[in-house]
Amino acid sequence: MKTLINLKPGISKRYLLFVAAIVWSFAGFKLNSIGFVLFHHIPGIFVFKLAGCIILGVLFFILMFNKLSKKHIIRMINLPSEKPFVLFFFNLRSYILMTVMMTSGILTRKYELLPKEYIAVIYVVMGIPLLLSSIKFYYYGFNYNKYSKILKEK
Repeated sequence: MKTLINLKPGISKRYLLFVAAIVWSFAGFKLNSIGFVLFHHIPGIFVFKLAGCIILGVLFFILMFNKLSKKHIIRMINLPSEKPFVLFFFNLRSYILMTVMMTSGILTRKYELLPKEYIAVIYVVMGIPLLLSSIKFYYYGFNYNKYSKILKEK
Protein backbone atom coordinates (compact mmCIF):
# COMPACT_ATOMS: atom_id res chain seq x y z
CA MET A 1 0.00 0.00 0.00
CA LYS A 2 2.82 2.41 0.82
CA THR A 3 4.21 1.85 -2.70
CA LEU A 4 0.93 2.99 -4.26
CA ILE A 5 0.97 6.18 -2.22
CA ASN A 6 4.51 6.91 -3.41
CA LEU A 7 3.39 6.55 -7.05
CA LYS A 8 0.86 9.35 -6.64
CA PRO A 9 2.00 12.31 -8.77
CA GLY A 10 2.08 14.89 -6.00
CA ILE A 11 3.37 18.43 -6.42
CA SER A 12 3.88 21.32 -4.08
CA LYS A 13 0.91 23.54 -3.36
CA ARG A 14 2.65 26.40 -5.12
CA TYR A 15 2.94 24.39 -8.32
CA LEU A 16 -0.64 23.21 -7.90
CA LEU A 17 -1.64 26.87 -8.19
CA PHE A 18 0.32 27.05 -11.44
CA VAL A 19 -1.39 23.90 -12.75
CA ALA A 20 -4.75 25.53 -12.00
CA ALA A 21 -3.60 28.72 -13.72
CA ILE A 22 -2.52 26.84 -16.83
CA VAL A 23 -5.77 24.85 -17.01
CA TRP A 24 -7.92 27.95 -16.53
CA SER A 25 -5.79 29.87 -19.08
CA PHE A 26 -6.19 27.07 -21.62
CA ALA A 27 -9.97 26.96 -21.09
CA GLY A 28 -10.26 30.74 -21.35
CA PHE A 29 -8.17 30.93 -24.52
CA LYS A 30 -10.07 28.01 -26.06
CA LEU A 31 -13.48 29.56 -25.36
CA ASN A 32 -12.37 32.96 -26.62
CA SER A 33 -10.84 31.54 -29.80
CA ILE A 34 -14.02 29.59 -30.64
CA GLY A 35 -16.15 32.62 -29.77
CA PHE A 36 -14.09 34.95 -31.97
CA VAL A 37 -14.35 32.54 -34.91
CA LEU A 38 -18.14 32.60 -34.50
CA PHE A 39 -18.21 36.41 -34.09
CA HIS A 40 -18.60 36.99 -37.83
CA HIS A 41 -22.16 35.63 -37.49
CA ILE A 42 -23.12 38.61 -35.33
CA PRO A 43 -24.19 41.65 -37.29
CA GLY A 44 -22.60 44.91 -36.23
CA ILE A 45 -19.23 46.49 -35.67
CA PHE A 46 -16.60 44.19 -34.19
CA VAL A 47 -15.34 46.74 -31.65
CA PHE A 48 -18.81 47.15 -30.14
CA LYS A 49 -19.38 43.40 -30.02
CA LEU A 50 -16.03 42.89 -28.34
CA ALA A 51 -16.57 45.77 -25.89
CA GLY A 52 -19.95 44.35 -24.86
CA CYS A 53 -18.49 40.90 -24.30
CA ILE A 54 -15.58 42.31 -22.30
CA ILE A 55 -17.92 44.30 -20.06
CA LEU A 56 -20.14 41.27 -19.46
CA GLY A 57 -17.11 39.00 -18.93
CA VAL A 58 -15.55 41.35 -16.39
CA LEU A 59 -18.89 41.66 -14.57
CA PHE A 60 -19.19 37.89 -14.51
CA PHE A 61 -15.68 37.70 -13.06
CA ILE A 62 -16.44 40.29 -10.39
CA LEU A 63 -19.78 38.80 -9.40
CA MET A 64 -18.89 35.10 -9.51
CA PHE A 65 -15.47 33.95 -10.65
CA ASN A 66 -13.46 36.21 -8.35
CA LYS A 67 -15.00 34.58 -5.29
CA LEU A 68 -14.85 31.11 -6.86
CA SER A 69 -11.16 31.33 -7.75
CA LYS A 70 -10.31 32.70 -4.29
CA LYS A 71 -12.18 29.75 -2.74
CA HIS A 72 -10.12 27.32 -4.84
CA ILE A 73 -6.89 29.10 -3.91
CA ILE A 74 -7.68 28.92 -0.18
CA ARG A 75 -8.71 25.26 -0.52
CA MET A 76 -5.46 24.36 -2.31
CA ILE A 77 -3.29 26.17 0.22
CA ASN A 78 -5.11 24.43 3.07
CA LEU A 79 -4.94 20.90 1.64
CA PRO A 80 -3.63 18.56 4.36
CA SER A 81 -0.84 17.09 2.23
CA GLU A 82 2.25 19.16 1.49
CA LYS A 83 2.43 17.47 -1.92
CA PRO A 84 -1.19 17.03 -3.01
CA PHE A 85 -2.20 15.03 -6.07
CA VAL A 86 -1.63 17.04 -9.24
CA LEU A 87 -5.35 17.03 -10.14
CA PHE A 88 -6.48 18.48 -6.78
CA PHE A 89 -6.65 21.99 -8.23
CA PHE A 90 -10.39 21.25 -8.44
CA ASN A 91 -12.61 19.50 -5.94
CA LEU A 92 -15.06 16.79 -7.06
CA ARG A 93 -17.98 19.21 -7.37
CA SER A 94 -15.97 21.47 -9.66
CA TYR A 95 -14.91 18.57 -11.87
CA ILE A 96 -18.56 17.55 -12.24
CA LEU A 97 -19.60 21.13 -13.02
CA MET A 98 -16.76 21.52 -15.54
CA THR A 99 -17.75 18.25 -17.25
CA VAL A 100 -21.40 19.30 -17.50
CA MET A 101 -20.47 22.75 -18.83
CA MET A 102 -18.01 21.41 -21.40
CA THR A 103 -20.42 18.71 -22.57
CA SER A 104 -23.33 21.13 -22.87
CA GLY A 105 -21.16 23.67 -24.72
CA ILE A 106 -19.87 21.09 -27.19
CA LEU A 107 -23.33 19.60 -27.78
CA THR A 108 -24.91 23.05 -28.16
CA ARG A 109 -22.35 23.99 -30.78
CA LYS A 110 -22.34 20.62 -32.58
CA TYR A 111 -26.12 20.29 -32.84
CA GLU A 112 -26.68 24.04 -33.28
CA LEU A 113 -29.10 24.20 -30.35
CA LEU A 114 -28.58 27.97 -30.25
CA PRO A 115 -27.81 30.41 -33.05
CA LYS A 116 -24.07 30.92 -33.63
CA GLU A 117 -24.23 34.56 -32.58
CA TYR A 118 -25.47 33.53 -29.11
CA ILE A 119 -22.86 30.83 -28.82
CA ALA A 120 -20.15 33.34 -29.76
CA VAL A 121 -21.22 35.75 -27.04
CA ILE A 122 -21.57 33.00 -24.41
CA TYR A 123 -18.12 31.60 -25.21
CA VAL A 124 -16.35 34.96 -25.08
CA VAL A 125 -18.25 36.11 -21.99
CA MET A 126 -17.26 32.83 -20.24
CA GLY A 127 -13.69 32.90 -21.56
CA ILE A 128 -12.89 36.31 -20.11
CA PRO A 129 -13.55 35.45 -16.44
CA LEU A 130 -11.62 32.20 -16.89
CA LEU A 131 -8.62 34.18 -18.12
CA LEU A 132 -8.96 36.73 -15.32
CA SER A 133 -9.18 33.90 -12.78
CA SER A 134 -6.07 32.30 -14.26
CA ILE A 135 -4.21 35.56 -13.69
CA LYS A 136 -5.27 35.36 -10.05
CA PHE A 137 -3.92 31.79 -9.79
CA TYR A 138 -0.61 32.90 -11.36
CA TYR A 139 -0.44 35.83 -8.92
CA TYR A 140 -0.92 33.61 -5.86
CA GLY A 141 1.48 31.05 -7.30
CA PHE A 142 4.23 33.62 -7.77
CA ASN A 143 3.52 35.14 -4.35
CA TYR A 144 2.92 31.82 -2.60
CA ASN A 145 5.35 32.43 0.29
CA LYS A 146 3.72 35.75 1.08
CA TYR A 147 0.09 34.57 0.98
CA SER A 148 0.29 30.94 2.12
CA LYS A 149 0.67 31.93 5.78
CA ILE A 150 -2.15 34.48 5.59
CA LEU A 151 -4.57 32.16 3.80
CA LYS A 152 -3.81 29.16 6.02
CA GLU A 153 -5.52 30.99 8.83
CA LYS A 154 -8.83 31.27 6.89
